[in-house]
Amino acid sequence: MKTRIVSPDVSLLIARVVVGVVVMAHGAQKLLGWFGGYGFAGTIDYFTRTIGLPYLLALLIIGVESFGMIALVTGLFSRVLSAGVVLIMAGAIAAEHGKFGFFLNWSGSQGGEGFEYHLLVVALASIVALGGAGKFSVDHALSGRSQKNKPKF
Repeated sequence: MKTRIVSPDVSLLIARVVVGVVVMAHGAQKLLGWFGGYGFAGTIDYFTRTIGLPYLLALLIIGVESFGMIALVTGLFSRVLSAGVVLIMAGAIAAEHGKFGFFLNWSGSQGGEGFEYHLLVVALASIVALGGAGKFSVDHALSGRSQKNKPKF
């Protein structure tokens, strides 16, 4: 019989919190201008004028990356928010970062950032989107499910 060293619920907690905290920092750049970001007005302008996104989509991205990540860290609406992060990161690769190649631009020589960060976020967010929030979450507390009647999939 195989013994698990760590519960899958702990793995889901780690994935959920890491995605939430890391993406929330980027949301703070977009919403508040923290950490060298453009702030709300600058981000909306960049998304709508430079990239050509519709205003409502730009607003949704900022909302998910900031307020949504607070909910994700607590484990509220985890599958939906994680799927949203996957879509946002895939869109960022397609719209902007893909043209700069794979690697982040540490030396400043390629004119923009590659997509390696985005792939890592997609992988972690996919784990939560597919696996759920786990036992240590608001989603689990609200579901009313005990371990005995938890679905086995």
